[in-house]
Amino acid sequence: MTEERIHLEVPAELGGHRLDQALAELLPDHSRSRIQQWVRLGRVWVDGKTLRPRDKLLGGEQVQLEPLFEVDEACQAQPIELNILHEDEAILVLDKPPGLVVHPAAGNPDGTLLNGLLHHDPALARVPRAGIVHRIDKETSGLLVVARSPEAHTHLVAQLQAREIHREYRAIAQGQIITGGSIDQPMGRHPSQRKRMTVLPNGKPAITHYRLLERFRAHSYLQVRLETGRTHQIRVHMAHIRHPLLGDPVYGGRLKLPGGASPELIEQLRGFRRQALHAFQLGLAHPFSGEWLEWQSPIPADMQHLLETLRADNQLDR
Repeated sequence: MTEERIHLEVPAELGGHRLDQALAELLPDHSRSRIQQWVRLGRVWVDGKTLRPRDKLLGGEQVQLEPLFEVDEACQAQPIELNILHEDEAILVLDKPPGLVVHPAAGNPDGTLLNGLLHHDPALARVPRAGIVHRIDKETSGLLVVARSPEAHTHLVAQLQAREIHREYRAIAQGQIITGGSIDQPMGRHPSQRKRMTVLPNGKPAITHYRLLERFRAHSYLQVRLETGRTHQIRVHMAHIRHPLLGDPVYGGRLKLPGGASPELIEQLRGFRRQALHAFQLGLAHPFSGEWLEWQSPIPADMQHLLETLRADNQLDR
C-alpha cells in the first residue's frame, strides 16, 4: 500500500555514508532491509534521481521517499483490553499495564499490544508496526503513543529524532542516591549476551537525566527523563552507575535488604519481580494541529504499595 511521500534533507554529518545507511539513520523506525527494498524499487529520489543503496552521499541532498507498506499477515487482530487515555484521528495514547508485550517477537508471537491495537482499529494495519512509535519493556508500565496514519507516524518519528517528545518516568533504584544527575554514556548490544544491552564506547549516543524524589534507607525514588530512547536505556544506565532498578531481572544484580527491615518490607522487596519503572508522563506536539499535549499515568498499585512500605520503614525508631 503506497502512502504519501516523505521529504528529507541529508544532514552534513551523514556525508560519505551509503544511501541506505543514511536513510536508516534518518528513519529509525524502518528496517534497513525495507529501506533497501524501497531504493531498489525506485521509490527513493535523491535530488530528483534514483540511486543504488550503496551509492555514497555528500550531505545536503534533498531526498523524497514514497514508502510502500504491506500488511503483515502474521500479526492477527486479537481482543486485548486497552486502557486508552486519548484518541483522535491522528493518535492514540495508551496506559500499558506491566506484563503486556508491546510487539510480537520470538517467544511472544501474539497476545501483544500490537495485536490488541489491530483489533481496536483494523486500519492500523497500513501503518508501520501498527502505529507503535516507541516501545516500553514488557514489565515496564505506563504511557506510550500510537500513530493512526502513516502521515502522523512520520511526524511523531521526526519529533522523537529531534528529541522533542517529553518522556518522564518514575523509578525505584537500589542504594541511596544523594542527588540528581545526568548519564551520558553510549549504548549498544552486549557483544556476547545478545539479549542484553550495555554501555559501549562505540555505541549509539544515550542520555538519561535523573532527580531524587525520596531517599530511603537502602533505596531511592527517582524522576527520570529520557533525552534519547535506546533499548533498556534507563535500566542499563542506572545499573552502570551502580544503582540498578529494584526488581530488574536482567540488570538488577543481587537484592540488598536494609538492616533491621520489617517482615512486610522484606516480603515486598523479595516479591517485586519486575523492574520498578513506570512511564509517568508523556508530552508531544499533535502531529496535525501542532498543539502541545501532555498526559500522566498514576503510579501502579504494586509500586505504590512498595513506596508506602519503604516510607513506613523510614519512620521506624532504630
